[in-house]
Amino acid sequence: MPNHLVAIDQGTTSTRAIVFDAGLKPVATAQRELPQHFPASGWVEHDAEDIWRATVETVRAAMAQAGLAANEIAGIGITNQRETTVVWDRATGKPIHKAIVWQDRRTAAYCDALRAAGHEPDIAARTGLLLDPYFSASKIAWLLDHVDGARARAQAGELAFGTVDSFLLWRLTGGKVHRTDATNAARTMLVDIGSSRWDEDLCRIFGVPMAMLPQVCDCAAEFGATEPALFGGAIAIRGIAGDQQAATVGQGCFTPGMMKSTYGTGCFMVLNTGDKRVASRARLLTTIAYQLDGRRTYALEGGIFVAGAAVQWLRDGLKIIEKSSDVGALAAKADPAEQVYLVPAFVGLGAPYWDPQARGAIFGLTRHSGAPEIARAALDSVGYQTRDLLEAMRADWPAAGSSATVLRVDGGMTASEPCMQFLADILAAPVDRPVVMETTALGAAYLAGRTAGLCPDLDGFAAQWRLDRRFEPEMAASDRETRYAGWRDAVRRTLTGPA
Repeated sequence: MPNHLVAIDQGTTSTRAIVFDAGLKPVATAQRELPQHFPASGWVEHDAEDIWRATVETVRAAMAQAGLAANEIAGIGITNQRETTVVWDRATGKPIHKAIVWQDRRTAAYCDALRAAGHEPDIAARTGLLLDPYFSASKIAWLLDHVDGARARAQAGELAFGTVDSFLLWRLTGGKVHRTDATNAARTMLVDIGSSRWDEDLCRIFGVPMAMLPQVCDCAAEFGATEPALFGGAIAIRGIAGDQQAATVGQGCFTPGMMKSTYGTGCFMVLNTGDKRVASRARLLTTIAYQLDGRRTYALEGGIFVAGAAVQWLRDGLKIIEKSSDVGALAAKADPAEQVYLVPAFVGLGAPYWDPQARGAIFGLTRHSGAPEIARAALDSVGYQTRDLLEAMRADWPAAGSSATVLRVDGGMTASEPCMQFLADILAAPVDRPVVMETTALGAAYLAGRTAGLCPDLDGFAAQWRLDRRFEPEMAASDRETRYAGWRDAVRRTLTGPA
C-alpha cells in the first residue's frame, strides 16, 4: 500500500519537492531556484514555463532520492505562492504572457480608479480584502487588456485563469482538470468568502469572464491524477492550499487565537478566528484559513511584502554578500550604537499601511555607517514589520496582544537565531520554532495524506507538533520601545499618504 506523500512547494524564489513518509517526516528534498523578471519599476514577473519545468524536475529528483516509484506515493499536495496570476490557452496549455507575481504593482492606478468609483466597501465586504494590486483580479484585467486579442478569446472560452496551483494542476493532469482550492480562490478578489463561490458582481467589476475560472474545492480533496508519463505512473493529487494557509495547517494552528508567521520572500502572519469572519478595523485581511469537508475556518492575516527578499537585495542589488547565508555574520559586525533603519518598500508597503506607491528608504545613516549596519537593518526590518502586524492583530482580536501570546514561526529566515531572538525581543513575546521548519510543505503533505486516509484528524496531527526552540524576550522594555519608535518614524517618512 502506498505510504509516502509528495509536497510540491512552489514559492516566489524557488520550487521544491519534498517526500514525506507516513509519519510526516521528510525523507528527500529537491529544489530549483526560480528566475525573477523585473520589466519595469514595481513590476515583477515569472515565466510559468520555468515554474512547470522546475516542478517536474524536483518531483522526479525527490522521488529518485527517496528510491520511490509512483505506485508508492499515496498522494501529492500542492502549496504555492498566492495571488500570482497565470492566463493560458486551453488548447495548448501555454501561457499567453509571463505570470504576474503577487508583489507586482502595475495595477495600482487601476485599483485607485475602482476605489474612486466607490467599489472598495462592497469588495471588502464580500472578499475580506482591501482593494490593492496585490490580489489577482486586477492582474487578470491587465492581461486581458494588454495582450492582443486576449479579452475576445477569454469571452469565447478559449483562455483559462489560475493561480499557480491551478496552472500546475492543469499541466500535471494533461489539461483534464481546471480546479483550485478555497484558500487560493479567496485571494483572487473574485470570491465571496462566505460561500467560497465566484461572485458575478465582482467578476463584472473587474471585467473577468466567469468561463475563465476554475472549480473551487476543499483543501483536502481528489483533485485529479498526474499524467503517467511524468513520473512513471499516475499519482493522485489530493491536497492544495496557498502557502500561508498550508503553513497554518502545518503549524497545527487549528484553535481560534493561535498564530503563526512565515518568513520567506515576504512575511505573513495568520491568526485563526474559527468560524467567525472578523471584519478588521486595523487594515488586516479577513481570509479563509482552510476549508475541510465543506466547512470554512477563517483567519485574520497581515502580509509583509519584503522579508527574505531584503536579504536577496543585499546579495543581488548591493552585492555586499555573496550568498544569503552570509548576512548573519555581516550583521553581527554592526556597531550597536548605530541606529539604522531600512524600510524595504521595494514594491510598496503591505499591512497595515497598504501604500503601493511607497518605495524603499534607509534612515539614520552616519559617516560611520557601512555594510554591516545596513545588513543589520535589513534583518531588523523583519522584526519591526512583524510588530506592526501584531499591533494590528491586537486591535482586531485583543487576546493576540496578551502576555500569553506565543508566535509559531517557520520559513527560511527562522534558521537565523539572532534574527529570531530580535523578533522575540521587539514583540515582547515568546517565539516558538518547530522541529520541522518547512511547515508550508508539511501542511500540503498533510492535506494530501488526510484525503488518502494516511494521516490523522486535525487534533491528532496537531498533537504531533514538536518544539525545536523557544526564544524568550530579553531586551529591556525602554530599549524595545525606543527602537520601535524609531522604526515608526522611518515608516512615516516613507509613506506617500497619511500614516
